[in-house]
Amino acid sequence: MPIERTKRQTRSLAQTFQYREDSDAVYIEGYFAVFNSPYELWEGATEIIKPGAFDGCLSQDVRALVNHDSTLVLGRTKAGTLELKTDSRGLWGSIKINRADTDAMNLYARVQRGDVDQCSFGFEIEREAFVDLGGGACRWEIETVNPLYEVSVCTFPAYEETAVSARKQQLEEIQRRQAQAWRDTMRQKIGR
Repeated sequence: MPIERTKRQTRSLAQTFQYREDSDAVYIEGYFAVFNSPYELWEGATEIIKPGAFDGCLSQDVRALVNHDSTLVLGRTKAGTLELKTDSRGLWGSIKINRADTDAMNLYARVQRGDVDQCSFGFEIEREAFVDLGGGACRWEIETVNPLYEVSVCTFPAYEETAVSARKQQLEEIQRRQAQAWRDTMRQKIGR
């Protein structure tokens, strides 16, 4: 039972951004998602992003934002000011910061000082798998993301409580189905 597919999701991670300058631009660069890195939803429940999850969506028009705020656009793939690619580690991005944009340059200065060092991304889940790890532990594996709306440089990235709640509801439904399947099997065995 996947999270509702038409619902925009966000996931976050602590990140060490790189920053660099060349003669005409400044850049913020780093990983916006790391593959196979468990994110704890609650004790015993994790979620990972599988390698290849972004393969079908990197040619889309994706924005780089500040704190998921669509009024604070740092870069955009369509404009050539945001580059996204995947490697064996995860989803990497380079944002070319507009020197004429005061908000963007202020953020760049905060990244340089280490005051802002976290990131997040906004997406929809196209395909995922549920894995029962035994002993009450479980994991969701996000296999395909589509669309990828945005990547964000964040002050306080937080896993949305709605996503945790949805995952808990999924787990309850999975457990209900497993219990019903066990009851059905037992009834067949005793001939009822």
